[in-house]
Amino acid sequence: ISKSPAPKSPKSPKSPKSNEASSPPASTVPGTGPTPLSTEEQNAAGILPASHWAQQVVKDPEDDGASTISSFISSTASLSESIFNYRTIHGRTYHGEIGSAQSWEPNDQRHLESLELAHHTYTVTMDGRLFHAPLDKKKVQKVVDIGTGTGIWAIDFADEFPDAEVIGTDITPIQPSWVPANVKFELDDCNAEWTWANNTFDFTHIRMLIGIVADWDILFRQAYRTCKPGGYVECCVSNSIFCCDDGTLKDDSAMAQWGRVWNQAGKKMGRPFSVYEDDLDKKGMEAAGFIDIEIKEYYIPFGVWHKDKKLAEKGLWWKVTMESDLEGYLNYAFNAVMGWTPEETARYAVHLKKEFNNPKIHGYSKARSIWGRKPE
Repeated sequence: ISKSPAPKSPKSPKSPKSNEASSPPASTVPGTGPTPLSTEEQNAAGILPASHWAQQVVKDPEDDGASTISSFISSTASLSESIFNYRTIHGRTYHGEIGSAQSWEPNDQRHLESLELAHHTYTVTMDGRLFHAPLDKKKVQKVVDIGTGTGIWAIDFADEFPDAEVIGTDITPIQPSWVPANVKFELDDCNAEWTWANNTFDFTHIRMLIGIVADWDILFRQAYRTCKPGGYVECCVSNSIFCCDDGTLKDDSAMAQWGRVWNQAGKKMGRPFSVYEDDLDKKGMEAAGFIDIEIKEYYIPFGVWHKDKKLAEKGLWWKVTMESDLEGYLNYAFNAVMGWTPEETARYAVHLKKEFNNPKIHGYSKARSIWGRKPE
């Protein structure tokens, strides 16, 4: 589709509503997943039983309202109808069967809106930037966004680099059909063998694929092989736990339990969430052969408790993003993997949201961007 004289493509965070959001019929057959963690395994990991949260009293819980940020998602006409046979797990839809692909995030409308909100949250965290690598706009010809999600990063990048061809890949066809002329989307699993030729891309972008990638060393080896000499690969991840420096985050709190559950779920799935803590991104990039590796760390006080207004704004965006579809973020890992009931998870979510909004709890998260260059 030509960019002129048509109006500009949707950009974060003011994406216009699409006239027709994709709502393909979902399969009623629950998807298969790993065997839920046993009670003994959960106890060994320091995870409180799911029934614990139903026994705790919560005063004035907030309503679990969905985000009002509109979505521009529509069907991708060029893809086969078979890929729209989504799986349904506890009332939420997930990607269809694509090889051994496994994602813990839903692909329904509510979660897509949350993902668009997340894109804005990440750019706020990065002080308005889409990337940190020192790209030369005159030399960047071909770019790939691995795990593109709704495709909004690829679209924003394509608008900023109109002379570059931008490809977004994902295992579910949730991207818009109306995009800049230099953008296209492909159905692909980043854990499978990459089919692009050696030395294809000037820039490879990988963002927030925690709990998705099975082997980060293999991922970066493939990124290295397909990167042009002198090209860059950049990755952004967050940590899987909430931290606290002043003792206001208690060990038996919902926020403290958060990371324990996620990390055990990741081990069960064979897709780690502890990428940040275990330096899997840095180690993978170094092992692949990238040079001039640089890292940018982000401190994210969760909520609005921090006295610094800029940090409080970032923390607010992260909180709002999570609350926009907390049920969707928890559903697969907590219910399908850990074996909690939807009612137990919903009760846990009430406690979690209450803590998110308590300014006396000074929990924070961490994230980082890391980028490196392939030698010429």
